[in-house]
Amino acid sequence: MAPVDLRSIQTALRDQYRQDPESALVTTAARSVSYDLSDPQHCVVAPEAYPEVQISSGLHAAAGGRGDVPCSGDILAAALAICEESTIRSVAANLGIQLEAVEVEARITWDFRGTLAVDRSVPVGALKINLQSNVRVSEGVDEEWAQRFLRSAERYCSTLQTLRSGVEVETAFHLE
Repeated sequence: MAPVDLRSIQTALRDQYRQDPESALVTTAARSVSYDLSDPQHCVVAPEAYPEVQISSGLHAAAGGRGDVPCSGDILAAALAICEESTIRSVAANLGIQLEAVEVEARITWDFRGTLAVDRSVPVGALKINLQSNVRVSEGVDEEWAQRFLRSAERYCSTLQTLRSGVEVETAFHLE
C-alpha cells in the first residue's frame, strides 16, 4: 500500500479553511434505527453519513441490560480511543515520525446509583475517564521531538478536548 501524504491533504484543507471559514463547519450525526419497541434493553443506531453501519447497543448490565451488546459508555470509550489513535497517527505522519506501535485504552468509571436514582448525591454520568496511550516510535527519533509529538497528539484529539472542556448541549423531547 502506498504511503498516504496526509500533510499535503491537510495543507490543502487548512488553506481552504483560511479562505472560507464556513467550509470548516461540519456536523456529524447519528439517529436511531427502527427496532423492536417491546425490547427495553436494546436499540440500534446508525451514523447519518453511513446508514448501512448499524450499531447495536443497549443498557449496561448494571442498569438492567443483558450485557450482550456494547452500551453507550462502551461506545463513548471506543470513540475516545478512536479519536486519540487517529490523532496520534495523523500527527506522526505530519511530523514524519515513523510509528512502531500504538495502543490506546480508554476507561470510563460510572456509578450506577446515579443512573438508577438510588442516591441523588451521585451524579448521573461518568465519574472519571482514564486515557492511556502507549506509543513506540522508530529507533533514532529524537526524544524531545517524540515528546512534542505526543503533546500535540493530546492537544488535537477533538473528542478528548470536548470531554475535557464540555460543550453546550441542546435537547428537545417531543410527544407525538
